[in-house]
Amino acid sequence: VEHVGLVLSGAATAAFDDGRVVELHAGELFHIPPIPHDSWVIGDEPYVSLHFLGAEHYAKSERR
Repeated sequence: VEHVGLVLSGAATAAFDDGRVVELHAGELFHIPPIPHDSWVIGDEPYVSLHFLGAEHYAKSERR
């Protein structure tokens, strides 16, 4: 799922299957392309982001 958004607080890492790793920090806009990826929170501060695109499919399993 493609994501476009703004990090409001905290930090996270997005890691792509092609080996690319991106850190997302508070105040940054981000674009995560619709390619296989995983993400996780960095540090102890809660990660909060506002998604402009992609939220309707976030963390949903696909029906087959």
